[in-house]
Amino acid sequence: MTTEAGTWMAAEIAEQPRVLADLARRAGEFREVAERLERSRPRFVLFAARGSSDNAALYGKYLVEVLLGLPAGLVSPSTTTLYRAEPDLTDVALIAVSQSGGSPDLVEVTEQAAKRGAFTVAVTNTPDSPLGAAAQHTLDIGAGVERAVAATKTYTATLLALHLLLAGGGAAVDRIGELAQSCLDENADRIGAVAQRLRFADQVVTTARGYSLATAQEAALKLAETSYLVTRAYSGADLLHGPIAAVGQETAVLAVTGTGPGGAAMAEPLARLAQQGAEVLRVGAGDDAQLRIPDLPEELSPVVEALPLQRLAWALATARGYDPDRPAGLRKVTETR
Repeated sequence: MTTEAGTWMAAEIAEQPRVLADLARRAGEFREVAERLERSRPRFVLFAARGSSDNAALYGKYLVEVLLGLPAGLVSPSTTTLYRAEPDLTDVALIAVSQSGGSPDLVEVTEQAAKRGAFTVAVTNTPDSPLGAAAQHTLDIGAGVERAVAATKTYTATLLALHLLLAGGGAAVDRIGELAQSCLDENADRIGAVAQRLRFADQVVTTARGYSLATAQEAALKLAETSYLVTRAYSGADLLHGPIAAVGQETAVLAVTGTGPGGAAMAEPLARLAQQGAEVLRVGAGDDAQLRIPDLPEELSPVVEALPLQRLAWALATARGYDPDRPAGLRKVTETR
């Protein structure tokens, strides 16, 4: 079967308001696992993930450290799969995040973690996968089949699933479907203009602080894998310590400025970028943003921040003559060990 370039990715981006609304209605399923996680009294939370799921795990790390007050980290699967390390994971929670649930390294990490005393949870779009079988508890993000190689609806559904597990619900979560739709609608006429400004860029930098750093990293990944752009993501703090020297008038910068402390902390990096003469395109709340995001609690904002950036990646790829449904050399399942 053949499709017009980008048809699947475009359709899956558009599905997200419905997917998110459906997921929010299943908050009770996540609450049950959250209560079991709380009863296990973990002293530390580890995340295991690859690709876009790794960016979602970074978001989860912020939720754990800020809202639960626990230390959190991202595992290096090769310490288990290649080096056969056997750390003591007693009283540790391991949350494995995978759209496909088929990555052999994540399955092995989860199996070994359970043997070493960890409380294991799989967050996946494929609950009957090997990862789902390996984990003690499995949460289905319910995004449905995703045919485009570049993850879109599975990414945002994973973010919301992690929020439901680690932060719970709330009024904004209950409205997440309509908020996602309004975000897509408001930016519909803006995407083309931003894509044209980036069409001939040789280098793109994405940057953010706090919860939104996951958005910056995911945007960089989407632009790299669909438009083959040399794209780097930096924390706004890290950008000031060296990399900003390489940013100039030929560099396009996508700056994600969420609400709350993370957004406020971007003031200095934005000022320095302006001094360097870089073309800065801001993604955030407010009339001065090129891509606008609804005013949401900071810890929930990344769920919708990704939407216009996904659509931008699609528009830029098609404008440059690429098919974002089938990025060269990529597969849907990461099979590394």
